[in-house]
Amino acid sequence: MDNFVKKQIKILLLQEDMLLKELASELTKKIGKNYSPDSLSHKIARNSITYSEMVCIADILGYDIEFIKKK
Repeated sequence: MDNFVKKQIKILLLQEDMLLKELASELTKKIGKNYSPDSLSHKIARNSITYSEMVCIADILGYDIEFIKKK
């Protein structure tokens, strides 16, 4: 589970044909906090990305985050 978030973000970026640079720019616009591609990459790699940042990333990429009860 160490790199789960990193892998998921990379997969979504590939699926949506978006670069990390573009994601960082959109995240900066949406949150109002400065994100460079390097700072975002390091934040993801360190697992220090917040849930609210993840929700914004999902929204930028056109996705919702949904919790589903385990069976």
